[in-house]
Amino acid sequence: MFSKTLHAFSIVFFISFFSLADAKKNSQDDKDDKVDIGGMIMHHILDDYGYEIMEGVVIPLPVILYSKETGLDIFSSSKLFDKGHIAISEGYKGYYYDHGHIKSIDNSRSFYDFSITKNVAFLILNAFLILLIFLNVARGYKSKISAPSGLQSFFEPIILFVRDNIVKPNIGKHYEKYLSYMLTLFFFIFFGNILGLLPAAANLTGNIAVTMILAILTFLITNFSGNKNYWKHIFWTPNVPNVMRIIILPIEIIGVFTKPFSLMIRLFVAITAGHIVLLSFIGMTFIFQSYFVGILSALFAVALNIIELLVAAIQAYVFTMFSSVYIGLAIEEEH
Repeated sequence: MFSKTLHAFSIVFFISFFSLADAKKNSQDDKDDKVDIGGMIMHHILDDYGYEIMEGVVIPLPVILYSKETGLDIFSSSKLFDKGHIAISEGYKGYYYDHGHIKSIDNSRSFYDFSITKNVAFLILNAFLILLIFLNVARGYKSKISAPSGLQSFFEPIILFVRDNIVKPNIGKHYEKYLSYMLTLFFFIFFGNILGLLPAAANLTGNIAVTMILAILTFLITNFSGNKNYWKHIFWTPNVPNVMRIIILPIEIIGVFTKPFSLMIRLFVAITAGHIVLLSFIGMTFIFQSYFVGILSALFAVALNIIELLVAAIQAYVFTMFSSVYIGLAIEEEH
């Protein structure tokens, strides 16, 4: 099974690699074969208003803008680009595209941006996959069949692992109250990490806005669940001299905010760094312009992608585990 998966993955990667190489070569003929590797990497890891599969092949996404002056404007992002995915200088409906952002041409119009960007599209795809898979798993549990089968048999060990090895030991006897959130958190991050490893995919879990929202959710659940013992340890730490309590108080308050901050940064950095290193290996082909270097780079990239599959699971595990630990500390009874 593993060898077949590896073989299929390698074929997909090499096809995408040589397609990218050919597209880059054709697009750079008028630029003395100079390739902006840094720009290519940043273009991949940052959000955008079009889903670029390869050089020159872009799926436009809906742009949704609201301003008090013009009301609601909905149009395709293709209106802002020419066929080469180059921003049109005159813009469209008073808006223009500038390095990943939409701005007002006259700079006097304030507006709200509700556009379906590349990351938002993959966010919706991620949520759709989770619903599709786990509604199917839920139907399996509702049926009278005793032995699990299909998707149920694959995901049941993972669900039990999250429950018995992550949530239950760290939260304690009240773990069932938070189990649904923890399972959703784990599979959202895991699926988002896996989707990000596909060729031409979006860097969903490597987007700091996404990791920030996940960290804020954990922060809110932790502090709204906190009991009297939790808040007493923060504002009036027991069993220490009063002088020490004055010193400990600001440290404890800072700790309330550094916990979710560490969750946000850890996931963001781990996933983004993996994408940068992977794309750097691919970029070496265009830097050295050598088939030998290209083959070695592709082999290293495939090996790194396999490692990233492990990282995808580890990061989902770590985020869920620390969230469980923080909630467990907040609801822990006084000894």
